[in-house]
Formats: sequence, C-alpha cells, structure tokens
Amino acid sequence: MSLDDRKKLVRHHIDLSWNKGRMALVEQLHSKDFLYKSSFIGRPLTSPAFVQMVQDIRHAMPDLQVVIEECIAEDYKVVSWSTLIGTIQKPALGYPPSDKILSISAMAFWTFNPANEIQEICTMFDMESFRAQLGLSTQPFAEKALP
Repeated sequence: MSLDDRKKLVRHHIDLSWNKGRMALVEQLHSKDFLYKSSFIGRPLTSPAFVQMVQDIRHAMPDLQVVIEECIAEDYKVVSWSTLIGTIQKPALGYPPSDKILSISAMAFWTFNPANEIQEICTMFDMESFRAQLGLSTQPFAEKALP
C-alpha cells in the first residue's frame, strides 16, 4: 500500500466514523489489537469501545462534521489534522449541552500494521479552546506546569 493509499484510508475512516456513523465498516479497517488513545479519554479503547464512544458523541452532536485539513504519511504512520464542527445538543463526556457552534482542532497519529490495518489512533484535541468556547474555566498550560 502506498503512502497516498494510507492517507486515503485515514480520510475514509474519519468520514465513515465521525461524519456518517457507519461503524460496522469502520471496524473492518481496524486490526484485531486496535487501540484508540485520546487526550479526553483517560484510558485506551478497543475497537468496540471506540465505536461506542463515536456513537455517543454523534448522538450528543447530531450535526457534527469533521473536516480534514491535512494528512501526512511516512512508512506505517499517518498524521491527520482535523477540525470538528458542531453543537453539543445533549450532555456528552461530562460536558453540558450548548447552542454554540463549536470548532475544535484535533491532531491524530495513526499507526498501520504490515497488513495495512489500522492498529492505533492517538488523538490530541485542543481541549482548552473547546472549554473556552463553552464558557467553562480554562487554565493555560504554563500555569498548570509551573509551581
């Protein structure tokens, strides 16, 4: 599989999961030992747990759209930069509903196995911006890190 093919597969995965909710097709792209790690989830998720998380978020944010800004590939790795846009219409992951249209930046690091299955996704969301858009208290990283 070429690097461009891996980038296409990442784009396809994002579109199927986050934009369309076609989770049975998404699971077919995962390896048997698939793990999802994220800055807003405190533990790694298996493929079935990832599917449930996406379904829960899509249920809370039915207007959610994920726009892929950039994909870069090297060897068995792909990095994607995306923007999630939508409103939280029902409580999700401990956050309250809001009528505000949110825009959340995310970077994801995708690892493929030699069979070109997705073995791991590690996603970092701009949670401080997300919290600020919701009107929740934020604390700049420097204040957290310094004594």
